[in-house]
Amino acid sequence: MHIAVIGTGYVGLVSGACFAEFGNTVVCVDSDRSKIEKINSGEMPIYEPGLEALVARNVQARRLEFTTDIKRAIESSLVIMLAVGTPPSSDGSADLSQIEAVALEIASSLNGYKVIVTKSTVPVGASGFIKAIIEKNKGSNYRYSVASNPEFLREGAAINDFMRPDRVVIGCRDEEGIEILKDLYRPLYLIETPFVVTNPESAEMIKYASNAFLATKISFINEIANLCDLLGADVRDVAKGMGMDKRIGGKFLHPGPGFGGSCFPKDVKALAALARSNNYEMKLTDAVLDVNEKQTASIIDRVKRAVPNLAGKTVAVLGLAFKPETDDMREAPSLKIISDLLSAGAKVRVYDPAAMTAARRVLSDVTFCEDEYDAATSSNAIVVVTEWNQFRGLDFERLRKLMTELNIVDLRNIYNPADIRKAGFNYASIGRPGDMANARREENADLGGMFLSEDFLAAPTMSLNS
Repeated sequence: MHIAVIGTGYVGLVSGACFAEFGNTVVCVDSDRSKIEKINSGEMPIYEPGLEALVARNVQARRLEFTTDIKRAIESSLVIMLAVGTPPSSDGSADLSQIEAVALEIASSLNGYKVIVTKSTVPVGASGFIKAIIEKNKGSNYRYSVASNPEFLREGAAINDFMRPDRVVIGCRDEEGIEILKDLYRPLYLIETPFVVTNPESAEMIKYASNAFLATKISFINEIANLCDLLGADVRDVAKGMGMDKRIGGKFLHPGPGFGGSCFPKDVKALAALARSNNYEMKLTDAVLDVNEKQTASIIDRVKRAVPNLAGKTVAVLGLAFKPETDDMREAPSLKIISDLLSAGAKVRVYDPAAMTAARRVLSDVTFCEDEYDAATSSNAIVVVTEWNQFRGLDFERLRKLMTELNIVDLRNIYNPADIRKAGFNYASIGRPGDMANARREENADLGGMFLSEDFLAAPTMSLNS
């Protein structure tokens, strides 16, 4: 099958390469000529494990090519996938200007039946928006179908997610378009991948609802972790106990400095904006965003508990990308954390295994280091922001010799507190005993470890016979 993928960002590049791996003939299009030239020279514009080899293999097999010629790509393809950006507008709603521009190109280039598919995350109703543009501007009477086929790719694991997805969602009203998309994903039938076939509006909502729900789980466990800090509970055990309930599940129940990246912040805001535009207030999504913002803003207080006076002190920040196995700095918690450290007068040394080039474009007044040990040199504290695997096995004896003060603020709970403290470090994490709870535990020792509020203690005793 001949496919055109419009846009060579994260979704377009991974999807195009994977569809080619399925045996299709794929042409990926982008208006950025320099990006296309770099890809054609073998340089990937994003960091994604396995992507460079996948692209090279399919280019060599002549199943995959990259061009700026959108008209030729449209005319030569049966399926046209839109994978362009839908960035947030000032009110949080999705900006569909790039979608509109591509729809106009399709309208003027129709030369036969086409299946026009949105891969980009778009608001509910975008398929109708695309169809209206094509109907108004098309120069021929060729038939076409419009469909929604949202992606569910995790950065750092995108190829595996494409090849072994939890589900494939197809939103289309035309039976011909549905059958063509099913045929496109035929290799996944062999591994019994579930298919959800619905209308375009439902498919578009599935994407937004999925991301909003995952973001909700993150904000919820961060709230629980903050309460665990105050009460002496261990959020690891709490999350484990919660996750054993099949109705809840254990994924995304990991506390941290807040969610970031290209999807969750943008999509939750867009869903809330979509609701407002329809005179409905989604209080839960607003709360999720509020909790996330406060979580990231609260990190400076955790650092200050380790280093009370940050002015003139040196802090090593390990991990800059919003998650491991990516170089994506979009909405990364590290940006706010570093800004707050600099505002407090700290000198900041940074290192990330993949995101240093991207970070140099958005960070200033920091020292970019060669590795984690270079970053830790002469530091008063290490702040672990992103849980790259190489940070899990730090040589603490080596760090003892490099650091000025032995403070570690672990925002991903990747270390065993007892081991770190045994090595002589002052250690702080999120939602685990031994940090904020120590003082309260001592104050309430006479209550057998219970943490009762002053209001509770002052309340009159209730009679069992009343």
